[in-house]
This record gives sequence, structure tokens and C-alpha cells, in this order.
Amino acid sequence: MRGGFITLEGTEGVGKSTCLEIVEELISAKGYSVLATREPGGTSLGEKIREWILEGQHSSLLAETEALLMFAARSHHLDDVIRPALSQGCWVICDRFTDATFAYQGGGRQVNLEWLKTLKTSVQRGLEPDLTLLLDAPIKVGLERISNRDLDHFEREDLMFFERVRETYLDLAHNDSTRIKVIDAAQPMAKVRAQISKELKRFLRGFRASE
Repeated sequence: MRGGFITLEGTEGVGKSTCLEIVEELISAKGYSVLATREPGGTSLGEKIREWILEGQHSSLLAETEALLMFAARSHHLDDVIRPALSQGCWVICDRFTDATFAYQGGGRQVNLEWLKTLKTSVQRGLEPDLTLLLDAPIKVGLERISNRDLDHFEREDLMFFERVRETYLDLAHNDSTRIKVIDAAQPMAKVRAQISKELKRFLRGFRASE
């Protein structure tokens, strides 16, 4: 029996790491085995690509090259980690996935979306998340939350970049409302947890019914 595949998405400072722990806890409480992972990352190759990109030591890197690196890491991640785990009945919870590439490289960097769709089709070969939780908050709220930490390559982008990223995320949610559920991440964490719990309960009822 195939495991479920859940992804978490959102701009900077929306609490993805905390929310991933919440999802992991709630799914584990139902008796499922859970694997938590992230993108870019999740494999030794993916982590090296992540480090290289986030350190920002490549000011001349084209946006299209950045997107290709993301999909290279994703291809390895899918084949080495995600697909094997799912086939063994394990639930996979991933901090960012392809929606992030559409939002950051497509929206933020304004890479051609049709080209990104072609890469997605080639790399994912039909595999889609069963549920995506999009943690959404006004950009200024998120940036204020991370203002006291050392910023990575993406976190140093300007306000307009992040507004494009957020707009793209919300467009994705509007166009795929069955899979992507928007969570109000500007709320106190207790309310965010309650909203996530509500969405997971609804999702699990449907997922079990389809087994």
C-alpha cells in the first residue's frame, strides 16, 4: 500500500519548519511511518546543491541554470528517497517541492513557466503530492520574523521578488484547490496548528476512503 505524500510551501518566515513538525506529529499519531525531508536537499547530492545555491557564491548564475539545479536535485531526491519510501508504505512530508520552483524561479526570477512545466513532467513522471499545505502570510510579516537571523541567497532578495513569489503561490492554489490548501500563517501558532489539523483530518478521511 502506497504511503501519502504531503508537501509544505510558503515564502520566508511563515513557519514551515515548525509546521512540518506539527504535520509529522499528527500523521505519526495515526499510526503511519513518516519520513520528513526537504528540498533542495534530502540526499547528499541535494544537500550539496542546497548549500551551493543558498550561500549565494554564484552572482552570475542564470535563473534558468538555478532552476535546472533545483530539478537535478529533485530528480535524485525522488529516485533515491521519495519513491522508495512511498512504495514501502511510508508517508513522506517534504519541506518544499516543485511548487517552490514555480514560485521562486518562475514567479520571483520570472523563468518561463511552460519550460518549467516541461521539466516537471520529465522529472516527476506523474508523481504529485497528495496534499500541499501553503503557509501564507503578508511578505512584510514574514520578513520581519527573519530579520534577526543570517540571511541566505533567497532571503536577501527585495520586496518585489517576494511579492511575485507569493502571488505565484496563490495562483497555484487557486488553480489546484483540491490539492493545495492555504493556511493563514500570520495567525498565532496555536491557530495555525488548529487549521493544519482540520485540513489533515479532512484529507485523511478521503485518503483512507480511496485505499
